[in-house]
Amino acid sequence: MANNKKIGRTGFSAAKVLIYLILSALAITIIVPVAWVFVASVKENSEFYGNPWALPQGLHFQNFVDAWQTANMGSYMLNSVFVTLLGIFLLIIIALPAAYVLARFKFKTGKFWNVMFMAGLFINVNYIVVPIFLMLNNGDAKLRQMFGAPFFLNNLFILALVYASTALPFTIYLLSGYFKSLAKDYEEAAYVDGAGYFRTMFQVIMPMAKPSIVTVILFNFLAFWNEYIISMTLLTKPELKTLPVGLMNLMAAQKSAVQYGQMYAGLVIVMLPTLLLYICVQKKLTQGMTLGGLKG
Repeated sequence: MANNKKIGRTGFSAAKVLIYLILSALAITIIVPVAWVFVASVKENSEFYGNPWALPQGLHFQNFVDAWQTANMGSYMLNSVFVTLLGIFLLIIIALPAAYVLARFKFKTGKFWNVMFMAGLFINVNYIVVPIFLMLNNGDAKLRQMFGAPFFLNNLFILALVYASTALPFTIYLLSGYFKSLAKDYEEAAYVDGAGYFRTMFQVIMPMAKPSIVTVILFNFLAFWNEYIISMTLLTKPELKTLPVGLMNLMAAQKSAVQYGQMYAGLVIVMLPTLLLYICVQKKLTQGMTLGGLKG
C-alpha cells in the first residue's frame, strides 16, 4: 500500500513538473518577442546590422520622437482613442440591455434573436468588409445627389458604429451567459422593494456584472485598437487614419532607407496602451472569466 502511494505521488509530481515546463515554454514564447520589441525600440539603426539579439549600447529615445513625427502618429493615436472609446460605448449601451433581456425574459421571438446572434459568431468580419464598403459607398452616392456631400465614408463615428455592430454577437453571447448564471433572487428582492425593470437592471444586475463587463471591454478594446482592414477600407483621408494604419505608413515611408529603431518604436506605441490596460484590469478579467452568481 505504501509503495502504491509513493508511486502515485511520484506520478503526480512528474505530471506537475511537465505542466510547469509546458507553461514556462509558452510564457517564454510570448514574453521574449514582446521584450525584444521594447529593447529594439531604443537601439540605434547601426546596431541592427551587427548582432540583433545584443543589448542596446544606449537608450536611443529619439526613435520614438522620429516615429511620432515621421508618420504623424500623434494624430493617428487620437483617432484610434476616439474610435475605440466610442465603439466600446456604443457596444455597451446596446449589448447590455439586449443580453439581459435575452437571458432573463421569455417572449415569442426570443429564440429567433438568440439564433441570429449565435449565427453572427461564425461570421468572419474580414469577409464582409467589401459588402460593408459597397453599402456605405452607395449611400454616399445617394447623399451626394441629394445634399451634395457624403457622410458614411471617412467618418470616424461610422467606423466606431461598424466596430460595435460586428462585436455585438460575441459580446451578447458572453454577457447573456453571465446573466443566466445569476440567481433570480436578486431581481425578486428588487421587485418586492418596488423597483421596475430598468431600475433593477441598472442598479442591481449591472453592478453585479462588473467583472463580465470589464472582460468584454478589454477584449473589444484589443480588437478595436488593433483593427486594420476595416479602418484602412473605410477611411481614405490621411488625417483620419487610425494608429495601425499609421504604423504601416511609417514602414512605407522607409522603403528606401529602413530605420528599424523607428519601426520598433512605432510597434511599442501601438502595443503600450493595450498592455497597460491589461495590467490594470487583470484581476477583474480573471473574475469575469470564472465568476457566476449565487451557488446552491
